[in-house]
Amino acid sequence: MNRTHNFSAGPAVLPLSVIEQLRDALPNFQGTGLGLMEMSHRSSTFDEVHRSAENRLRRILGVPENYSVLFLQGGASLQFHMTALNLLGENESADFVVTGTWAKKGLEEANRVRAGRTAWDGSESRFNHLPNSVQADPNATYLHYTSNNTIYGTQFHSRPSDSEIPLVADMSSDICSRPIDVSKHALIYAGAQKNLGPSGVTAVILSPWALEKSPGGLNPMLDYRLQVEKRGLFNTPNTFGIYALERVLAWIEDLGGLDHMEQRNDRKANALYSEIDRTDFWTGHAATNDRSKMNVTFRSPSTELDQRFVEAANAAGLMGLKGHRSVGGLRASIYNACAPESVDALVAFMQEFERTNG
Repeated sequence: MNRTHNFSAGPAVLPLSVIEQLRDALPNFQGTGLGLMEMSHRSSTFDEVHRSAENRLRRILGVPENYSVLFLQGGASLQFHMTALNLLGENESADFVVTGTWAKKGLEEANRVRAGRTAWDGSESRFNHLPNSVQADPNATYLHYTSNNTIYGTQFHSRPSDSEIPLVADMSSDICSRPIDVSKHALIYAGAQKNLGPSGVTAVILSPWALEKSPGGLNPMLDYRLQVEKRGLFNTPNTFGIYALERVLAWIEDLGGLDHMEQRNDRKANALYSEIDRTDFWTGHAATNDRSKMNVTFRSPSTELDQRFVEAANAAGLMGLKGHRSVGGLRASIYNACAPESVDALVAFMQEFERTNG
């Protein structure tokens, strides 16, 4: 099978072994005579898949036993609204660390529901760095942050605040890429399409505090209490997406868990940033200390060369390297399933491109 090197920001590359398992599950899943996408979400066969996905996520991330795990739909964009709807009572507000486009959208949704306040805003510097520390309003109900910024290529390498204010994190683009302390967070959510599987599934991890804070009686699709009670089965879930997520989590476990993933991702990021820093031909967007290990943003000496680079890379089988329209330049997304060999191929291509265009 001919496969290109995939650096797309999302939906992103999946492990080939997982893709092959998904292919095999479509016509006849586990000898049932039914394809995976044809069977009831309430069948015992799918229930085993569903429970396995939850248990694997709990093991891999070290989710405390008293936390709840859901696989919902609507992506992080719906969670921007759900978190505010469920966690903010009347006359309450939340603080937001605005480090990019998605954090801004989360703040907008909080303001749509109740009240959101900007605790830190990096827009003046085009979101090229993160705060050294965040001074949250001591009266805030929670502090929200985006752990990794796909568009601008920055990433928190530790929690943004050690205050007692509950932390809510959008980890859509770096979940399961490294060990984290789930117990230090009140709520974590993540769209699957970067590190966990295909689009259409959102993992949500709720602390007892978050579940208690939810008032209940909300629109059933938006009600954390009801969704936990129904195990995310209030409506028909994305059964194919949950199975794919379960298989990706199995792949992570088989490789050695999050310690291995962190080492693998460190190697890839170090190789790519070393090439960017080796020469003046390339310029990174993100401040050195805040660089993302998932999304590497950089540019050549000119917009014309950036475009030429993307076209030449596509022809050479290196896909998805065009930067986001709000930043321009180039972006290589090197999520968990991006193989180190793909990064090596990109580095070699960058060296040749500089040699012929420098």
